[in-house]
Amino acid sequence: MEQKKLMMIVNPKAGRNKPRGPLFDAASVFCRAGYLLSIRSTGAAGEAAEIAAAEGAGFDAVVAVGGDGTLNEVVSGLMRLENRPPLGYLAQGSTNDFAASLHISSKPAVAAEAMVSAVPRQLDIGRWNERFFVYVASFGAFTKSSYTAPQAAKNALGHLAYILEGMKDLNTLRPYQVRLTADGEVLDGEYLFGAVCNSTSIGGLMKLDPERVVLDDGKFELLLIPNPRTAQDLQNLVLALLNQAYDSQGLVFRHVSSIHLETEEELPWSLDGEYAASAPVVDITSCRQAMTMLLG
Repeated sequence: MEQKKLMMIVNPKAGRNKPRGPLFDAASVFCRAGYLLSIRSTGAAGEAAEIAAAEGAGFDAVVAVGGDGTLNEVVSGLMRLENRPPLGYLAQGSTNDFAASLHISSKPAVAAEAMVSAVPRQLDIGRWNERFFVYVASFGAFTKSSYTAPQAAKNALGHLAYILEGMKDLNTLRPYQVRLTADGEVLDGEYLFGAVCNSTSIGGLMKLDPERVVLDDGKFELLLIPNPRTAQDLQNLVLALLNQAYDSQGLVFRHVSSIHLETEEELPWSLDGEYAASAPVVDITSCRQAMTMLLG
């Protein structure tokens, strides 16, 4: 019987302050489970996607080792393949939002043990024009902080690094005029923030009810924060966000499978915390059950 093969794609810059010993423990778990292990280390942005696309088809499983950005790259690479191997995730980043929503242990050996005994689970993947995202595509307020926070600060401070970076945007906080259609519903307006997500956590700051988020149903959770026109609007908005009452008056919250957005403004996006340049037209669709994940 041919030995199973597993490839770990490791971003050495993610979580640089974390000890590396636990990763060797995780590798030992995979070897004891019968996998012939190959390890690829990335050295530049985009390399994880290229490795996954070029080599992924030759393995029985691929494991992304790094932060959410590394996971995004590996998934983006695997999405180029017709026959995709199951995917595992050892979260070594500074926030690891998606890992938290999937209850993936932050301890590599524990997460690896869960993977080798897991029943594979289907997962939707988002498509943003010609790019992919795993759990969130967002624009507007504080989006910039997700990709401009220095790596050294993220390693040392985690979530706080994003908050500190986001505070720099407060003086330039402004609404964006967009024309938006979600599953045929017209939602044109001025929005401070928008997120299309398939997760229970957005930036670790906004939490969604796990019972309302189904990761393989072909639908996203769409959250839009309109520009408040009055003091009462602002008060309602703040209360809704503090109470995580996203169905409240003043917010737009929908479960949708496709979104079409047009804007004449410069509107950068963040895809799983990675920069995406402004585009006058953005089409977002759900690739239902496009990825198989190894989850305990």
